[in-house]
Amino acid sequence: MQLRRFIAAILTGALVAACSSNAPDSAPAISPGMVHIHGLGINPSDEKLYVATHYGLYTVEPDQAPQRVGDLAQDFMGFTVTGPDDFLASGHPDPADRQQPPHLGLIKSSDAGRSWESLSLHGSADFHALEYRHGRVYGHDSQSGTVMVSLDEQSWQRRAKVAAFDLAVSPADADEILATTRQGLLRSTDGAMTFGAVSGAPALVLVSWPERGPLLGADLQGTLYTSTNNGQTWQPQHALNAKPQALFADGDGQVYIATDTAIYTSTDDGATVNVLTAVE
Repeated sequence: MQLRRFIAAILTGALVAACSSNAPDSAPAISPGMVHIHGLGINPSDEKLYVATHYGLYTVEPDQAPQRVGDLAQDFMGFTVTGPDDFLASGHPDPADRQQPPHLGLIKSSDAGRSWESLSLHGSADFHALEYRHGRVYGHDSQSGTVMVSLDEQSWQRRAKVAAFDLAVSPADADEILATTRQGLLRSTDGAMTFGAVSGAPALVLVSWPERGPLLGADLQGTLYTSTNNGQTWQPQHALNAKPQALFADGDGQVYIATDTAIYTSTDDGATVNVLTAVE
């Protein structure tokens, strides 16, 4: 009888400990790692690839394991590098941070992602696509379904309502914007006030417009495309045969594309690719 009571006490203690680990004031669960990739960018200060994910920000270098940046496991949705160590992002807070609203609006880091501050739309906007060019921020807000533009990162103008997956802004014209949608590729020439269909374009889900070199796009099956005439016509390149999650064209042939199993790199505008790192 005493032995049974002793065993029961041990089991009860173990159960209480397990339940306590799920209590609201317990330490946050360990992050699953670099999964659900939402954005890619190169930081000019260290030339590293920064990877925005559902569970925090990471850096990736050749022949090295991905490294977590800072302690936040927040969900980075829209993400873009604006300068050396300067990033803009949006998304949802770390689950351990119960002081934050569910939508972070526009946030900024000036120390390469180690810390973040709120700039605008805190609690109201959730940018799933984010671009910075010509001194402007362009975002697609998943809450309102509109493309929004800011000249000062504080005040915003709501423009066309478009169910966009991704945005790309011309390096030559602040008012020329491409948007990928279920209905096909759209183009605006009036700063996102209106959009029209790009006839003959492949069914792209991601698009990236570098300062130098062709436009890059990817369809739902992971086939890469290039355009040398601002998206009027497209040429197929390498086929990944995997659903892409993020695309970044850095110019001069350098391209990065992420799927749910790997991040690939190309030095010839997507004609050939190599695995940079596995995604786990």
